[in-house]
Amino acid sequence: MRRLFHVMVVAIVAIAFASVAFAGPTKVGIMTGTTSQGEEEYRAALEMIEKYGKDRVIHVTYPDKFMDEQETTIQQIMSMASDPDVKAIVLVQGVPGSAAAIDKVKEFRPDMFFINIVPHEDPLLVIQKADICLETDNPMRGVTIVELAEKMGAKTFCHISFPRHMSYPLLAERRDIMKAECEKRGIEFVFINAPDPTGDAGIAGTQQFILEDIPRQVEKYGVDTAFFSTNCGMQEPLIKAVMTTGAIFPEQCCPSPYHGYPGALGIEIPPDKAGDVEFILKAIEEKVVEAGRAGRFATWKVPANMAFTYASTEYAFDVADGKVSGYDRAHMEKLLYKYFGEESRVRSYENVEAGVKADNFLLIVGESIIFGANK
Repeated sequence: MRRLFHVMVVAIVAIAFASVAFAGPTKVGIMTGTTSQGEEEYRAALEMIEKYGKDRVIHVTYPDKFMDEQETTIQQIMSMASDPDVKAIVLVQGVPGSAAAIDKVKEFRPDMFFINIVPHEDPLLVIQKADICLETDNPMRGVTIVELAEKMGAKTFCHISFPRHMSYPLLAERRDIMKAECEKRGIEFVFINAPDPTGDAGIAGTQQFILEDIPRQVEKYGVDTAFFSTNCGMQEPLIKAVMTTGAIFPEQCCPSPYHGYPGALGIEIPPDKAGDVEFILKAIEEKVVEAGRAGRFATWKVPANMAFTYASTEYAFDVADGKVSGYDRAHMEKLLYKYFGEESRVRSYENVEAGVKADNFLLIVGESIIFGANK
């Protein structure tokens, strides 16, 4: 299998060089999850195809079981890089295997520009591989999410995750900050170990666990319990279960009005309203208030990973078309504020222990909205 993989890599490289003579319009590659792992990102990529044209955007997906199929992820990234007209690649999300893929691409396309969104690998590694890394400010969210949960009336805070995610430095740091914040505010912190959606039971098994476990936790700790999960596939069943039990839902792992809410609340989005954030915010509030759950659900006012995709694709085309040379922090920040809003906060990733402050790894916090807070 490994030998076959290397043969395929060689073939991809050969195709890339054989195609140089037939250069066309500049292109950008985008890798996202499937609709099962990250529907928002997938839809955002389709929007980018519609905006820039299918002849200028190449879109591929990483496998649902990306932990076991890293070579497939590498092949997908290599396939985009094999097109000599592709000048920049946006990874949404930077699942394991991404760093290795960047290394392989750089061997035959040293000029390829990479933007890594929500990298799953070690921050100290990814800042050396990608030209730009982007992520929600998870350490700061460790404070803001608990603060929001307290404002919504939480007496207990349940953090749902699994060992793989807790091996990610930024997610582990956020968990520790959440625990400390809860202790400071007199809120009981509870860690719930859920099945990994990339494991044997798959996404369906993880979702079933959420639907069955949340009622048990509410029965144990009461309705003033806030629930937070680190996995995208858990959000829809988590919102459903919290809505049914009357508990508190302060924010998703990837905060956005589109993440989990439409499916959980049965909201249909007409084609002419796709991408209309005000429409979806109003629709969610109506459902929450109608169910008698006003003040118990919240999220960011902008879809985080979609905003990252919009900003990064625009930046990637600016690189491809020669409007910007390499990494220009001021230009990247301008685009982040354009899509996240001027009230958002951007800062550099910093690892105090390692003595590293990464100028090319930007973290952002957006503005939250509590649905029906004044109803």
